[in-house]
Amino acid sequence: MKEKVKTTKEMSQRERKLQEIRKKLNRQREELISDAGIALTALPDETTFPELGDQASAEIDRNFMLKLKGRERKLLKKIDEAIEKIDNGTYGICEACGEEINIRRLEARPVTTMCIECKTEQEEEEKLRER
Repeated sequence: MKEKVKTTKEMSQRERKLQEIRKKLNRQREELISDAGIALTALPDETTFPELGDQASAEIDRNFMLKLKGRERKLLKKIDEAIEKIDNGTYGICEACGEEINIRRLEARPVTTMCIECKTEQEEEEKLRER
């Protein structure tokens, strides 16, 4: 692991960026929770339709909405984990190599847990396993 000595200015600039990311994560979290409440009230009931095609269409719509909610639930969990890491000072450290994740990557993908090099390597390994 390479050691970098940072100046106070660099350290405080990264800290400011991390606090901006924290605010962004909190806004995204609030939006997800709000949208989930609206979507659940709009979720189509399991109604029986006279036409089999209408019944199938309604079931597909319902399953699609539930699948979306599952993805949002996973994202919400990742957001909560990222906020917790910011609070305890472990945010922005790659889980694979232990190096600091570039701030631009964190700004673009705040819930990331890996630096771009490790993530790229992981994706390449996954592609090889799929063959």
